[in-house]
Amino acid sequence: MISELLLIASLSASALSFEEAKALADKQEAALTPSQTQALIASQGKVAGPAFAACMPVPLPKSMPSFTIVMSLDATGKVQTTWLKGGAELGTCIERKFAAATLFTPPGAPFLTSFEYTFEP
Repeated sequence: MISELLLIASLSASALSFEEAKALADKQEAALTPSQTQALIASQGKVAGPAFAACMPVPLPKSMPSFTIVMSLDATGKVQTTWLKGGAELGTCIERKFAAATLFTPPGAPFLTSFEYTFEP
């Protein structure tokens, strides 16, 4: 964990590739306690619900693009940096909503987390 934080601190957040950021997010999320995981999921849900409502195209298409957003949080849970993979316009719109959000208070900062959306008809 310390080496991961040093990696993040030594590189500017924008220097991390999506794949590097996602791998760090997966490791940091896996180290959370069950109650921290619940708080993280709940905070993401509070952002995702309104984001999807605001960003969903009308009329609804028969299929939606899958996407993943990785976020770097500061000590208060405020999103500092985001990385997006996939999603076209929907993913970009939802990424903007997450970028303006504050999620749960992480156990340390910077803390990387991800939000993944996969369409299944």
